[in-house]
Amino acid sequence: MSLDTAFAALSDPTRRAILARLALGKTSVTELAKPFAMSLPAVSKHLKVLERAGLIARGREAQWRPCRIEPRALKDIDDWLNHYRRFFDESFDRLDAYLQKLQAQDRAKDQAKDRDQKRIEERSNDEPNATNRRNRRTGRRRS
Repeated sequence: MSLDTAFAALSDPTRRAILARLALGKTSVTELAKPFAMSLPAVSKHLKVLERAGLIARGREAQWRPCRIEPRALKDIDDWLNHYRRFFDESFDRLDAYLQKLQAQDRAKDQAKDRDQKRIEERSNDEPNATNRRNRRTGRRRS
């Protein structure tokens, strides 16, 4: 099975819907066609694309032609996607660690600003008392 062929087959929403239905179990072409506003030959064309991609298999049981999903083909796609899933998971983990580091730095800066602001406020509150003491020593009165 070619991944290109499989992804091309999966690019159509009707074919994805057919696969979703077949995930519930094998069924006939007539049953697969019911939810779609298209002819049986049109549904058969979609089924041929899925079959060529190796995503489904069609059998013959007397006059019933059941279709079933081919899990192996989906497993191959999942294996291919899993490589990228790991890549993105690791990338997101690194990004998360970096963001946490930045947030910790921001919190530290905010705490330092708060401490500085508190010191400034304490000095300004102490300043009138210092001025009064200086004035008392020099004999000046407050104006």
